[in-house]
Amino acid sequence: MKFAGLFGAMTLISACSMAIIPQGAVRGASAQQDGEWVAGTMAAELPVQASQNIIPAKPFDIVATDRLIKFGDDPSRGIGAGLALGPDIATLDLQESRAAAALQSFRTSCSSLVRRVDQSGLTEGADWQLSCDAAKSWQDNDAVRFFESYFEAVQVGDGQAFATGYFEPQIRGSRVRNNDYQVPIYRRPPNLLDVDLGLFSDELKDKRVRGKVEGSKLVPFEDRAAIDDGALAGQGLEIAWAQDYIDLFFLQIQGSGRLALPDGSIMRIGYESQNGRGYTGIGRVMRERGLLADGKTNMQGIVEWLRANPQEGMKIMRENKSYIFFRELTGPGPLGAMGHPVVARTSVATDRMYVPLGAPVFLNMAHDIADGIWIAQDTGGAIKGSNRFDTFWGAGAEAAVIAGGMSSSGAALIFLPKGTLSKHMINRPRAGG
Repeated sequence: MKFAGLFGAMTLISACSMAIIPQGAVRGASAQQDGEWVAGTMAAELPVQASQNIIPAKPFDIVATDRLIKFGDDPSRGIGAGLALGPDIATLDLQESRAAAALQSFRTSCSSLVRRVDQSGLTEGADWQLSCDAAKSWQDNDAVRFFESYFEAVQVGDGQAFATGYFEPQIRGSRVRNNDYQVPIYRRPPNLLDVDLGLFSDELKDKRVRGKVEGSKLVPFEDRAAIDDGALAGQGLEIAWAQDYIDLFFLQIQGSGRLALPDGSIMRIGYESQNGRGYTGIGRVMRERGLLADGKTNMQGIVEWLRANPQEGMKIMRENKSYIFFRELTGPGPLGAMGHPVVARTSVATDRMYVPLGAPVFLNMAHDIADGIWIAQDTGGAIKGSNRFDTFWGAGAEAAVIAGGMSSSGAALIFLPKGTLSKHMINRPRAGG
């Protein structure tokens, strides 16, 4: 972490050059890359204000995997990963304040939730209609009863959760170029193409590549080094200018952020697209090469090394060929994978193949600050698996410290509309039938 500028960073995308763009990369959800750096211990870094408000979740038992009920033979989706009915939600002792915030975010998600195709296979849009209708007029101060009334807790897969954190960083920037602001922040180039390979082959359904057309061929788009060297200069694509390259580099990894402008105002920018090139985590590269001393494998150590070794640092950053394009955000935000604003300490990124986007999630983690109810409103290229989560902590120094230190194991439950598991049981094919 760079305490004067940027605190930590999480992977936005890991799309390979002219290869398949992974789930969650199309919109550009934020997510810490596994193994990118070694996070500091939460206890040592947790702000005093945050630590005073922590209420640990009530523990619950995880169902053994040999007792899970499987529907179908596709373990790559929630419906085939094995399910078990969890404890009665009333026994989880939801916190009133967390539940109220979750109800607000759930209400926001409902417009998409009832009409989206749930890629996990766990639900259909109509399954959420009853709870979404009720949410419209339900009082926030009675949110605990709302979740107890309309949902059942379900364990998906082994229920053993792992959570990281992300936040909205702030760096210095300007809308106009001058001597202090020389690093361009680009919008999406008009010749950058997204290609849906599923249009050409059923075997490539939901697979995409990005590139550009040269003559009659689709070729890879320029990588980070080419863009840094001016491949996009002079095209009028700059939406702003950053003061510091390293700060912008990590804001790109984060996927969205704030620019502190010279006049004191704030310009918010969010992910618009990516160049289709593969993501390389420089923290992993630096550790493998022995560049980081003991105790310096966290973000502070990475940034310190880059600043102390500017020429070699630039070469290492260029090994990450991925490059993010931004747009200015003028409404609420940042926006998650559902197209709705993500909310600090309420929104969580998940793998949509296992968790319906918009569904409530309950976490009981080793770091108690992540405990409680969340709403799945985002995705991420590194967020893969039935119980992999990336918690959103908002903006500011406290959010940065919490997100940067969040690397926690625990247990997870998904809240699905009441009767979901029974419906699957009724529709389950019988042996020999």
